[in-house]
Amino acid sequence: MTDPVMENLSTLDLEEMARQMRAFQDLTRELDAIIDSSSDGLWICDAEARVIRINPASERINNIKASEVVGKNMRKLLDEGFIDRSAALEAITTKKVVSQLQNREGRKLISTGTPVLDANGEVIRVVVSERDITEIDNLQRELEEQEALRDQFRNHMLELQQADVASKSVVARSPLMVNALKQALKVSAVNSTVLILGESGVGKGLIAELIHKNSTRADKPLIEINCGAIPESLIESELFGYEKGAFTGAQTTGKPGYLELADGGILFLDEIAELPQSAQVKLLRFLENGKVIRLGGTKARHLDVRILAATHRNLDEMVRQGSFRLDLYYRLNVIPISVPALRERRDCILPLVRHYLELFGARDSIRKRITRAASDALLAYDYPGNVRQLMNVCERLVVMAETDLIDVKDLPAEISAGAGKPTAVAGVWQEDVPLQETLDQVEKAVLEKALAKHRNQMRMAEVLGVNQSTIARKLRKYKLINPN
Repeated sequence: MTDPVMENLSTLDLEEMARQMRAFQDLTRELDAIIDSSSDGLWICDAEARVIRINPASERINNIKASEVVGKNMRKLLDEGFIDRSAALEAITTKKVVSQLQNREGRKLISTGTPVLDANGEVIRVVVSERDITEIDNLQRELEEQEALRDQFRNHMLELQQADVASKSVVARSPLMVNALKQALKVSAVNSTVLILGESGVGKGLIAELIHKNSTRADKPLIEINCGAIPESLIESELFGYEKGAFTGAQTTGKPGYLELADGGILFLDEIAELPQSAQVKLLRFLENGKVIRLGGTKARHLDVRILAATHRNLDEMVRQGSFRLDLYYRLNVIPISVPALRERRDCILPLVRHYLELFGARDSIRKRITRAASDALLAYDYPGNVRQLMNVCERLVVMAETDLIDVKDLPAEISAGAGKPTAVAGVWQEDVPLQETLDQVEKAVLEKALAKHRNQMRMAEVLGVNQSTIARKLRKYKLINPN
């Protein structure tokens, strides 16, 4: 005889099982709908990297049918060349989320492998999502090209740069740099001595080359000598030459100096502040009469050499300290050209980054692009090493960045540390301050800095690209000089 209680319990168990089964089926349908409706491709693999399932988006992205890959191992698909890298295999190995950039039949995909771990920390499944970024990539490239095109029309001096400096990597977007280039092009036509001032790495050598290229001496040599790189004991013999037997170790035939080698052309004396006092005297004599006498010789040679000099040091201070001759300083400082530091010409930073990424990319047959976040970080950095430092950073990014898209994580630590911080331009604005008041504050700060550096209204006007009367009026406006 059947026990009614047991019969009733069995019925309840069956109903509960049926309810749970229906709930499980509903959940499965929901998951299937979510997976199949995703616009991102999804691959699901087991712990051995066998493909369990792919969704319709993956079929569309990869132009395949699920039946062609389900049941296959990702290692086999890799060997067959279906994929060039496997996020699933790397996620299984590392037990961490892995992102990869893949190229497949001319299209670019971002694949992210996410391992699913059991209670013991072992991989039981891997879910790989993939997104086709080809169109996004093309759109971003078009946007960058449009921005570059707009930059060309934003500053009329770019046309001057392209016409006169086509073979050199001189980028002028900021007024200070535009003014320096204007001065360089203007003095190219004359034979005056030029003193190029600026911090290390700003491009003083490029200014010297620009002057040479546009001068009447362009078909004659441009000889460059770094006065700080030659031992003090040799600087005179290298600069002025020597006769045979002039000193122990001298060549038996004698040797012409850099001044003789530059005859008819230009001698560029970089780091002129490092020139020893004895050599300063002889250089002054040459600037006065155009003649040199080799070490150990008695015959004066008349030379036609134009002198360009450059330094990152404060020659005024060196003159006061007695380490640089005042009369030589006056001879050299006929036409001074100040090359601004990179932090003073932030409008040039991103165009320079694009230029050097293309330059080093073309050299190594590598094409790299940069994200907005990385651009902002590069723009916010102060570059103590100036353009030379930026150039080295760009070469490093081209060579070392793992993907075609350079992001903040690829930047050097000293630059990426500033990511997300406001740039110097953004930092001047304060909430609830009207635009005109903000502009006045910036203008006053620029004038204060220029006045402290130059102490001369004519020089300030020249550097800032306005006339002297404008400088005088604005100095009075902000009470930076006596109104009388």
